[in-house]
Amino acid sequence: MDMTIKVLDAPTRAAQIISTTGDGVRAAVAGIVEGHKDDLVAVFYATLIVDQEASRFLSHDLVNERLSLSLKRWLNDLYGNGTPDIEAFIERQKMIGDVHARMRIPIHLVMQAANILKVGIFRRLKDTTLPRADLWAAVVYTNSLMDLAIEIMSQAFVNGTASRVETDEAYRLFSLGQDISLDKETQRAALLEWSQSVLFAICAAEREVLLSPISASDFGLWLHHRASVLFQGSAGLARIEGSMRLIDGELLPQLREARAADPARLTTLLERFQAIISEMKFLLSDMFQAAAAMENGRDPLTKTLNRRFLPSILGREIAIANESDKPFSLLMIDVDHFKQINDSWGHPAGDAVLSQVAEVILDACRLSDFVFRYGGEEFLVALVETDGKAAYRAAERIRKAVEGRTFLAPDNSPLPVTASIGIATFDGHPDFNRLIQAADQALYRAKKLGRNRSASAEAPVLDKAG
Repeated sequence: MDMTIKVLDAPTRAAQIISTTGDGVRAAVAGIVEGHKDDLVAVFYATLIVDQEASRFLSHDLVNERLSLSLKRWLNDLYGNGTPDIEAFIERQKMIGDVHARMRIPIHLVMQAANILKVGIFRRLKDTTLPRADLWAAVVYTNSLMDLAIEIMSQAFVNGTASRVETDEAYRLFSLGQDISLDKETQRAALLEWSQSVLFAICAAEREVLLSPISASDFGLWLHHRASVLFQGSAGLARIEGSMRLIDGELLPQLREARAADPARLTTLLERFQAIISEMKFLLSDMFQAAAAMENGRDPLTKTLNRRFLPSILGREIAIANESDKPFSLLMIDVDHFKQINDSWGHPAGDAVLSQVAEVILDACRLSDFVFRYGGEEFLVALVETDGKAAYRAAERIRKAVEGRTFLAPDNSPLPVTASIGIATFDGHPDFNRLIQAADQALYRAKKLGRNRSASAEAPVLDKAG
């Protein structure tokens, strides 16, 4: 006797689940979902928001403003009356799975959430007057259709996560291939500059001094946002991070106190400070030396980051922003009337303009920021630890630098070039695509208002022309 079970594809299984369930049973489930969706969704989020792991992806504002509505719509789509569009149903589940992958929501949390919803529907089915056979059919239908939806989501999640892992590794290898010697000297200089600023402040004549934390310095920002990718898993990196926490949390307060009241202890503390800085410089050199042989990769024309690294970097920055409660912002930059430049002067002139615009943007950004070639004549900049107002100032700095530069065609003819910039600041939503869309919509408004200006997604009143 053949005991094998034939595994059906998702469209066939969905059609089978629906076709083998009576219209009356499906209508009963649809009625429960429609009549109790507010309660189902309320219990769903009330349960998850107190879960330590799940709460990282949720906030009360996020739930109230967006997620509750989306979940109600999903339940209606899943169990609604009428003949469903199987293809559309499957594509929606794949899309949701992709979003979960971008947001890095673990599969087990999605399954836990589905169980909460199923139990809620089962309890309400129990209170109906459905005959026993129909009640059983309703339970099987509810369970089978939601399980299929979660299965499709999970497959899309796995595919998306695998792609992200490959991209993360590609970005790590790319990061290792940057100008290692230049980066090494730049960061050694930044560390030295910060340590000297501390020593100068301690030796100053003023009674009260401000000792800036190393975590807020250029070196600290670079280490937190770039080195953690460049030297992922390095023991040296962990030791430097530990030294930075020691300096900010213990040594700087002790130096401040000793300077005011205990000169003898101050000498001992300064010796310890210098020893820690020397060890950090040694560890930094050691890490760069280990990384020096890795291969390179950049957008060949503009020398900016390739767009394929966006998911890795923005996903990571969202995680950092959520954990540290610090802001970050995006700038979407578009070269105005770029098609006219190509049409009037030819593609070599267009390429020259893009290369020079990229130089302006890179010069205007910090080493801790990320500059991408987003597509065509568009660039995207991720400004780490930057709120909306600071992002607007950065955008204006870039826009004015583009406007004030003399751009040259390959034959050295001057080209008039300006740029429009859209600004969006992270608002807690875990899907980075939403933040990119907000920056893109702000850019659209900047162009609609006349180009050569910056426009903010959060505060249109700031928008102004150059």
